[in-house]
Amino acid sequence: MLTNLRRAIFSTPGKIIALIILVIIAVAFGMGDITGVGGGVSSSSALVQVGDKKLTEQELQDRLRNALERVRQQQPMLDMAQFVRTGGFDQVLNQVIDGMALEEYAAQQGMAVSPAAIDGQIASIPAFQGFDGKFSQQRFDQLLAEQRLTAEQVRSDIRRETLVQWLMAPIANPGPVPAELATPYASLMLERRKGSVGYIPIGAIAPGAQPTDAEIQAYYTKNSGRYTLPERRVVRYAVVTPAQFEAGAKATDAEIAAEYKKNAAQYAATTRRNLAQIIVANEAAAKGIAAKVNAGTSMADAAKAAGLQASTLQNAEKAAFARASSTAIADAAFAGAQGAVVGPLRSPLGWHIVKVESIEQVAGKSLDQVRAELADTIAKSKLATALADLRAKIDGEIAGNSTFDELVAGSKLKAETSAPLFPDGRAALAGDTAPDPTLAQIAQAGFSMEATDDPQLIPLGGEGAFALVKTDRIIAAAPRPLAEIRPGVAEDLVRSRQLDGARKAANAILAKLNKGMPIAQAMKESGLNLPAIQPLDASRGQLAQMGDQLPPPVRLMFSMAEKKAKTIPAPEQGGYWIVQLDDIEEGNAKGNADLIGQTRGQLAQLIGNEHVEQFAAAARKAVKVKRNEAAIAALKAQLSGQATGGN
Repeated sequence: MLTNLRRAIFSTPGKIIALIILVIIAVAFGMGDITGVGGGVSSSSALVQVGDKKLTEQELQDRLRNALERVRQQQPMLDMAQFVRTGGFDQVLNQVIDGMALEEYAAQQGMAVSPAAIDGQIASIPAFQGFDGKFSQQRFDQLLAEQRLTAEQVRSDIRRETLVQWLMAPIANPGPVPAELATPYASLMLERRKGSVGYIPIGAIAPGAQPTDAEIQAYYTKNSGRYTLPERRVVRYAVVTPAQFEAGAKATDAEIAAEYKKNAAQYAATTRRNLAQIIVANEAAAKGIAAKVNAGTSMADAAKAAGLQASTLQNAEKAAFARASSTAIADAAFAGAQGAVVGPLRSPLGWHIVKVESIEQVAGKSLDQVRAELADTIAKSKLATALADLRAKIDGEIAGNSTFDELVAGSKLKAETSAPLFPDGRAALAGDTAPDPTLAQIAQAGFSMEATDDPQLIPLGGEGAFALVKTDRIIAAAPRPLAEIRPGVAEDLVRSRQLDGARKAANAILAKLNKGMPIAQAMKESGLNLPAIQPLDASRGQLAQMGDQLPPPVRLMFSMAEKKAKTIPAPEQGGYWIVQLDDIEEGNAKGNADLIGQTRGQLAQLIGNEHVEQFAAAARKAVKVKRNEAAIAALKAQLSGQATGGN
């Protein structure tokens, strides 16, 4: 509804991590790059059924895992349990159901996407293209194998995405919003509010007696989630780097000599010429231009007089010039002396007049002069070949179901086992030291696999290095033992007491304010040593510009009634703010064409989004979505680290 405009601009913000999750999942779904529905293993107990298509537990877990990997690009420490608890599970599930429902609705209306159209879209995806910019079947197969997808699953997603676009595109753009409708909302941006904010920090509250053992234990049990270590994984790996092949990759004298001989033309003495050229459509005109140039007119002036433009070729080489014109023209141009005018001579492009502006003799290079250069080139080539051959060998053995130990032994690699790692590659939460870059990539691969999966090869950096990786053990998220963190828990308990005291003090002050007592008097009567009261004065337009930097008390002030007060907790449990709104000055956007125009655009987008949401809801209702709520709840509880019947 149109009231969403106010919510979109001024609503209380959620947690940052939740916003990142929802945005990234939405983008991933919109691009159709996660596993398709209905293309995997069937299940007699589907989580969702729409028409004849079913969403199985395994398929939803695949989608959740892919979505989590994308979110980890922004939040490396996030694990599946946190992802589920912060809304990721519901968001992914709802997106999947919407896609299934819209696809079924489109089928009921007789809409279909041809296989040729789907293949055309696949071929146009840059990730599936080779170095020549064309579709590469090898690249396509490789990426699908890495993502554990089949070609049919990709086609299914593209088919669904195309149908959704066909359904939604006509309603997503409602067209221009009338200025009369936009003006009241534009006026909101000019509204100004004034008030005051007081602050009760927890430091103003006495900490009380030292907590007892029983109190610490009870607090730890109640707040075990605060002390839970995220999921960790023990990864077995073997790293292969170019340095391991350097000794055997050194170029021999024979190889250097052979390479020099192979590229003899490259190192031979040659001539480079700066040429000026005019190309004319007919011979008569070409002869006239050539006569003028031979009489002393410059190539540029002669071309200009004919309504043409002379081109200049700097450091032209004969072979390259021949390819651009013809062999006969190149022979003539490179046979002429400096200042000579060649032509007119004919090529498929027309009649050429060429003038030799200058000639440079380039001396050849002896074998000794280029020995170091050739040795380096040969060594790099041998290194790349050795790495590629070893990788291909291991890749083939993985396809043959070789174990990690067999792969290591067969290629004489050095196997290592990591400490329990977090997703970003660190083995401990404490400290600001960045994780080892190699371990970070290995950990990322380890978190994309299950312990039962086959080993994988992953690239390391851009020099051809790679690693063989196998997830060895998964350590589920669990609270740290109280004995290890007892002092910190005791400190948290004391802070919790102080925070509760700050909340009670804030509520007592709030009650007095809402009875008409001035905020300064109410704060003073609390008997606490509090910071000075701060004035608040801002317009909605200023708030929109500040975005995420907007202080919570200011945001709260714009959701309050005039002459009222409210409390709001400060970040990081630092205390409580008390916000009082004294005055509201209404805005008037009449005559402000720029602001009204901007608001019309925002309203059009919101109305379009509302149309899309309502259409999706209607489609879900029309096709009768069947949800197995018990199975969905059980899977959600399992992935969030809770027992099926837990709270």
